[in-house]
Amino acid sequence: MERSYTTPMATLQQIAFQAGCSLATVSRVLNGEGPVSDEMVRRVRRAAAELGYRPVQAGRTTVRNQPVVGVLVPSVTNPVFAASLGGIQHRMQAANHGVLIAQSNYDPALEARAVRSLLEQRPTGLILTLCDARTSEALSAALPPTVLLNNLPVTRFAAAVTVDNYRAGFELTRHILDHGHRRILVVSGHFRSSDRARLRYDGYVAAMQEAGVPPIEAVEIPFVDGYENLDLGTVLTHHRPTAIIASNDLLALGVIAALRRERLSVPDDVSVAGFDGIALGRLMSPTLTTIAMPDGDMGLAAAALLLDMAENASDCRHLNLECRLYAGGTVQRLG
Repeated sequence: MERSYTTPMATLQQIAFQAGCSLATVSRVLNGEGPVSDEMVRRVRRAAAELGYRPVQAGRTTVRNQPVVGVLVPSVTNPVFAASLGGIQHRMQAANHGVLIAQSNYDPALEARAVRSLLEQRPTGLILTLCDARTSEALSAALPPTVLLNNLPVTRFAAAVTVDNYRAGFELTRHILDHGHRRILVVSGHFRSSDRARLRYDGYVAAMQEAGVPPIEAVEIPFVDGYENLDLGTVLTHHRPTAIIASNDLLALGVIAALRRERLSVPDDVSVAGFDGIALGRLMSPTLTTIAMPDGDMGLAAAALLLDMAENASDCRHLNLECRLYAGGTVQRLG
């Protein structure tokens, strides 16, 4: 694919002069190819923005005038990421940007390949939800402005939009402890596939230890195709939990179905809680106890932050949004 520009080559020279770098460095930054320091990327993009520079993609027969951003999520079918994508698309439409979407299926090994496919379209920037933000080091050395969504910032990617998943795990566990439960089990997707799930479990461990109650090792299952046929028979016999915390609401629904197959009632026999606050949890009876996450607002914030970085060369920021406990009716008070 060829690349054409809306401004003459002299403008590239002006960018190089204003940024205090070589023409080759300007080319590497604007094309997203080759090693360039984060500071130089910001200087070049700031100079380009101040000079009104706008690249245009050219194909064999057509020219794409609308810029695009690339978004990577673990799953497009999960209501959590669907809500975030809705927020991203809403903000990008207002900025006349298209949105390209890729998914990793919760597989860390697929993330770098998915990002490469997005980069082939020369996006203005990237919004990435990674299985583990530490895997960012395995990505290409030359990336456009990038914002992490649901991952804590790392050295390479200082721009991020998150909630405090550790605190969420702590508060939900504290809520269940306050209802008299002591045998509390966590059922989670594999921690290697989600640092969010791991942080929520870490919060659970901290709350249990603070209460002087031994935490139970988490039961980890696949995020994909792990919910419908969940079998908790052996786990229930071994641990005899009075309450189960699922690492997300979809898994909590799978836990409730598994308990019913064991002829157990929720919350009369076993209490259940989750994370996310998806609409389906509010439609069931009793309503699901959960930590509601601002998924749509997080998508909006990530999109706005990315545009500010790409178009105004603004500094990277970490935005931490608030989540809240929804008590629901699936956690019963004991005694």
